[in-house]
Amino acid sequence: MVVGVCRVSLMIDSSHSLKEKRMVLRRLKDKVSNKFNCAIAEVGDQDLWQSSEIGFAVVSNEFKFTQTMVQKICDYIEEIAEAKVTGDERDFLHYGEEINPT
Repeated sequence: MVVGVCRVSLMIDSSHSLKEKRMVLRRLKDKVSNKFNCAIAEVGDQDLWQSSEIGFAVVSNEFKFTQTMVQKICDYIEEIAEAKVTGDERDFLHYGEEINPT
């Protein structure tokens, strides 16, 4: 089993309150989870108006598939333009007996 996790840093220039920020994040999270069926949540900068970090996770039995899905989700977050992506951090965790990253 391979778990792909990613933390995405976002800048929400149009936000002038925490309420506006939460509305943008809710739309973004809903679109991503509906399209890719992945776990996604706000994981950082929760008290800042124009900055946020979201995290998501993908699980599969193949490293290549997990890696591809993480990339597709990151691309989609940039594509829907709810917020500007300022960076991302990815990690892949292998569980079980078969550890083959190819």
